[in-house]
Amino acid sequence: MAGMDRFIEALFEAGAQRLTLASGQPVMLLSGGEATPLTTTAPTPEQLEALLVEVLPEGDRDPAAPGRYEFTYRSPAGSVEVRAYRTDSGVRVLVVPGEDELDGPAPAAEDGEGGAEPAGTPTIRAPAAPASPSHAAPPASAVETSPADLPSDAPLMERLFRRMVREGCSDLHVSAGNTPLFRKDGEMVDVGGEDTLSPERTREVLLEIAPARNREEFEQRHDTDFAYEIPGVARFRCNLFLDRRGIGGVFRQIPSEILTAEQLGLPRAVLELCGLGKGLVVVTGPTGSGKSTTLAAMIDYINERRRDHVITIEDPIEFVHENKRCLINQREVGTHTAGFKAALRAALREDPDIVLVGEMRDLETVEIALETAETGHLVFGTLHTNTAASTVDRIIDQFPADQQNQIRTMLAESLKGVVAQTLCRRKTGGRVAALEVLLVSSAVSNLIREGKTFQIPSIMQTSKGAGMTTLNDALLGLIREGTVQAEEAYRKAVAKGEFSTLLERNGFSLSEDTAG
Repeated sequence: MAGMDRFIEALFEAGAQRLTLASGQPVMLLSGGEATPLTTTAPTPEQLEALLVEVLPEGDRDPAAPGRYEFTYRSPAGSVEVRAYRTDSGVRVLVVPGEDELDGPAPAAEDGEGGAEPAGTPTIRAPAAPASPSHAAPPASAVETSPADLPSDAPLMERLFRRMVREGCSDLHVSAGNTPLFRKDGEMVDVGGEDTLSPERTREVLLEIAPARNREEFEQRHDTDFAYEIPGVARFRCNLFLDRRGIGGVFRQIPSEILTAEQLGLPRAVLELCGLGKGLVVVTGPTGSGKSTTLAAMIDYINERRRDHVITIEDPIEFVHENKRCLINQREVGTHTAGFKAALRAALREDPDIVLVGEMRDLETVEIALETAETGHLVFGTLHTNTAASTVDRIIDQFPADQQNQIRTMLAESLKGVVAQTLCRRKTGGRVAALEVLLVSSAVSNLIREGKTFQIPSIMQTSKGAGMTTLNDALLGLIREGTVQAEEAYRKAVAKGEFSTLLERNGFSLSEDTAG
């Protein structure tokens, strides 16, 4: 039996989509978008060479030969496709289940063949059964291979993901008929150095990284969401879709390390929301405004200071939280639960103190979230609204007219705060969040109950001492600090007329092109 066969057996037993062996890193199994180590030690380059040479086709068994190999290997557990390439830092081997599954195991070796491992083959600890995704080990502390170490014939998506991290880009766009594009500091930029992708090539490279469940979902629905991780580098939120040219994908970088509340500069009023015993707190903003980053920092703040049970329901899991003072269970829609509604109902039977709902997408999810907050739990959720006042209206408007009075009453009692944010480009590069903060005081609660949400901005203006901040004031603060240009803040303002007047009153002017 070849030494590689033990790892391939674990690949099939777990129903995983990929096995990765790299010099200096534990052997990793990718299952359901989560990477799990199969060994506690890292193989040396020499050990990997020995494992590779055993399974290479006879004509390629030159351990000193440079370059890349792609071949099919038929192990006792089943047929696999193997991709191996050598870099300056050693050997890297990717193993995926074969396209055509074998009906049975490979035939037994003839007498005298394959009964024992070749002399000198290094001993690597046999892999334990991989942990389920909900208990996956944290990402490795070191990057497997630096971006510069990857040769030009390394898997395209891995090259792009590593470049994305190295160059500080937030998103990657891959579409048929185009070259890949990055989004950096809010702007779309050409990746450079990559060819235009044909529809066939785009399909190949995108479906290669998708879990089997998501490949099936894509074939049925023509879009799918999942998470992908390069241990020690970053996690990525992935969306595949179909358009008139063929398959496409958008990938959002989720850093391996969670930024703390202090690093993000979250105001004290937001941190005080993390100390509540019950109620609903909503973080809102347009797509790409950093809602997930802010929520992750808030959960991390809680994790360091409270001893509670936290359940997160996400699609997909983005930031991975380690247990510090809290017990945190992270559930992924489609992998660990059928949907937000089902998971939220189940959470009530799982003794939670705090529940995070990744997205309050529909009426039922919102209703259950309100019920959960009413029954003595602290609930965090997100919506794609631009301001605090519009968030209140959005929640109420999801319900039929005959239920809205009841929902206003529930919301007036349960809603404790809204954090609405948008990202602005810094003068010096990078982006910074402007935060609008609504704290539901007795005055705000009365306005919600009476259906007078249009008066909420006025209450916020007169309650700055209590920690409330309007978006206009937050943007003005960034200009005063010298963090952003007035033109950039104006572009991000929702009430542009009011903001323009505010700028003039404070001695700031806009260029004619911007003001016009």
